[in-house]
Amino acid sequence: MHPMQPRPYCEVDVFGAQAYLGNPLAVVMDARGLETQQMQQFARWTNLSETSFLLPPTAPGADYRVRIFTPAREFPFAGHPTLGSCHAWLSHGGTPQAATQIVQQCAVGLVRLRRDGTRLAFCAPPLQRAPIDDGTLAPVLRALRLPRSAVREAQWLDNGQRWLGILVDSEQTVLALEPDHTALKSLALVGVIGPRTEDCPEGAVERYDFAVRAFTAAVDIAEDPVTGSLNAALAQWLIAQGLAPARYVVSQGVRLQRRGQVFIEWCEGEVWVGGNCVTGVEGTVRL
Repeated sequence: MHPMQPRPYCEVDVFGAQAYLGNPLAVVMDARGLETQQMQQFARWTNLSETSFLLPPTAPGADYRVRIFTPAREFPFAGHPTLGSCHAWLSHGGTPQAATQIVQQCAVGLVRLRRDGTRLAFCAPPLQRAPIDDGTLAPVLRALRLPRSAVREAQWLDNGQRWLGILVDSEQTVLALEPDHTALKSLALVGVIGPRTEDCPEGAVERYDFAVRAFTAAVDIAEDPVTGSLNAALAQWLIAQGLAPARYVVSQGVRLQRRGQVFIEWCEGEVWVGGNCVTGVEGTVRL
C-alpha cells in the first residue's frame, strides 16, 4: 500500500429539490495509487450509500474514469454517483473534450452526460429486460406486503444493476409499503413506481408525475433515498411500453424525509436522467 496522502475530497447532494434533501455522495477527486481494498475500506467508513473515486481515463473519448463503491461492494454503474461525480469533476476544474457533453468511463463502459441549465443529466446505459414469472414474483410481493391486485406490470431490468421493477396503481400504494427487508435481502433489488394522484403527500416535491421507492436490502441498505440507475431502467421500460410519457418527473425519498426529484426525458431513442447537484462538504482526505 502507498503511504497516506492528502487528496481533494467533497460530498455532493444529488437529486435534491433542496440542498441536503437528496442523496449524498462522497467523492475522492484523485484516487491514483489507491488499491481496491483501500477504496472499499474508505467507502465502508463513509457509510454513505455510495462513494466514488475519480481516476484518469483509460478509454479513448472519456473525460474521466470513476469507480463506485457501496459500504459492502463495488458497483459497475449507479446513477446518483454518475451525476455527483461529474458535478465534482467539473467543480474542480475538469474540462470536457467536447463542448456539448461529458463522457464518464466506468465498469459498464462510457456514459454520456450533458448540462441542462443548472442540472446535469446522464444518458441511460443499455437496458436488458426480461419477464418475471408469478412463482418468482410471489415471494417478492409477500416481502413487500403488496397485494397482487395493486400490481399493473412487473419486469426484470438490468443496466449494470439488476432490478425487479414493479408498476403499481398509485403513489399511495408506493408510499404505504412496509416491506420485510430481511426477506427482500435474499430476493432482489426492487423498485416500485406508481402514478401521482390528486392528494399530494406531505413532504413531496411540488412538481412530479410518479412516486418511486427503491428497496435495496440485497446490497445492505434497506431503502435508497433517490436512485438514478433504477429511474433510468424504469423509464426505458415504461416509456417503451407506453406506460409513461416521454417526459416526466419522479418524486423519491418521501418516506425517508428526503425531497428527491428526478427529471426523465426520452429524446431520439435515448432516455436522459437528470437532477440537481449541490456540493455540501469540501476539503481534503488522507488516503
